Amino acid sequence: MVQLFPTILYSCMVGMTILALLDVFKRPNDRQTVFLKGLLLLLLTHLAGELFIYSGAYVYAPALAGAQLPFRVLLGPALYFYAHATMSPDKAADKRLWVLAISGPVLVLAAMMPFIFLISSEDKLALANPLTRDPEQWKIALLTCLFSALVFIAFTLTFLGFAFRLHNAHCQQLQERFSDIEQRSVNWFKTILIIWGVTWLAFAVEFCLNALGWRWFGSGIVLPVLEVIALAIFIQKALAQKVLTTADKGVPHVSQKRTAILSPDKMQLIAAKLAHAMNDEKLFLQEDLSLNMLSQAITETENHISETLSQHLQTNFFQFVNSYRIEEAKKALHDRKKLVTSIAFDVGFNSKSTFNNAFKKIVGHSPSAYRNLLQENKH
Repeated sequence: MVQLFPTILYSCMVGMTILALLDVFKRPNDRQTVFLKGLLLLLLTHLAGELFIYSGAYVYAPALAGAQLPFRVLLGPALYFYAHATMSPDKAADKRLWVLAISGPVLVLAAMMPFIFLISSEDKLALANPLTRDPEQWKIALLTCLFSALVFIAFTLTFLGFAFRLHNAHCQQLQERFSDIEQRSVNWFKTILIIWGVTWLAFAVEFCLNALGWRWFGSGIVLPVLEVIALAIFIQKALAQKVLTTADKGVPHVSQKRTAILSPDKMQLIAAKLAHAMNDEKLFLQEDLSLNMLSQAITETENHISETLSQHLQTNFFQFVNSYRIEEAKKALHDRKKLVTSIAFDVGFNSKSTFNNAFKKIVGHSPSAYRNLLQENKH
C-alpha cells in the first residue's frame, strides 16, 4: 500500500542527497570531503530504504526488506567521523572507535540471520498483512526490528556524544589561539547534532511502534517532516563549510600537554608585557590577532603566553583580547553619533553578532541597552 505523503517527502530527500553527492564528488579528495561522501551515501541508503517501504515497492522485491538496517546503525558513527575529519587535529580517529562503529551493523546483521534465512520472500510479503502473517515468523520479524532499533539508538547516542565532546574541544582550542573564531568554530555543527539526535530518536521510536502495530495520528507525517528539515539544514551547512587549515585545528592531542612550568615571577613579567601590548600598543584592535602574532609582538613563546593566561590571569586568549575590545567599545558607546556596527569593527570584531554576544557576556547588557543606560544615568 502506497503512503503518498511520506513517499513524496522521501523522494525529495533522496533527490536532495543525490544532488549533494554530485556536488561533493566534484571536490578535491581531502579527508573532510571523503567522510562527507561516506555520510551522504549512508543517508541515501537509509532514505532509499524508507522510500522502498512507504512507496509499496517492497511487494516487488520482499527479499530486500530490512536490507538497510545494518547500514542505518552507521549513521551516528559516520556523523562523528565526518566531524573528526572536519575539526580534529589528529590525522586519524581512534582505532577503537572504528571497531566499535563496525560492531553495530555486525550485531544487527547477526540478529537478522533468522529473518534472512528462515523466512522466504513470499512469507516476508505475507507478514505485511495481519490476516496472512504466520505468528511464529512475525515474532522473528518483530524481535529483529526491535533489536535493530535498540542498537541504532545506543550507537547513535554514543557517537553523537563523542561528536559533542569533539566539537567542544575544538572550540576550546580555538579560544586559546585566536581572537576571531567565528569562521573556524563550525558552530552550526552543534545545532545539527541536536536536530539529528531528536530526529533519529523519533525515527527509532516510530520504527518500534510500527513494528508493534501501534500507530498514532502523526505516523508517516511528523517523522518525514523532521527528516526533510534536518537533511536540508545539514546539506546546506556541510556543503558551505570550508576546509579548516592545520593551524585552525590546533595541535594533535598526543602532544597537546604542556610540560613547561613557569615561575610566578616569569608569569608576572609576561603579564606585564601583555598589558603593555594591549593598553599602549592596542594590538587588540587587529581583528585577525592570533596567539602567534601576539607571541612575535612581545617576544615570548606561545606556550608561555598560554600558561600565563590560564594560570596567572585565569583566562584564555580569546577572552583576554575580547575583554580589551569590550572596554574600548564601552568608551566609544558614549558617543551616540557612532553606529554600534561601526564601533564593533573599530574595536577589532569582524561581525556585529560576535560583538553583541561578547559584549553581553562580559557586561551583562547588549551594546544598545548599555548605551541607553549611559543616557539614563546622565539624566
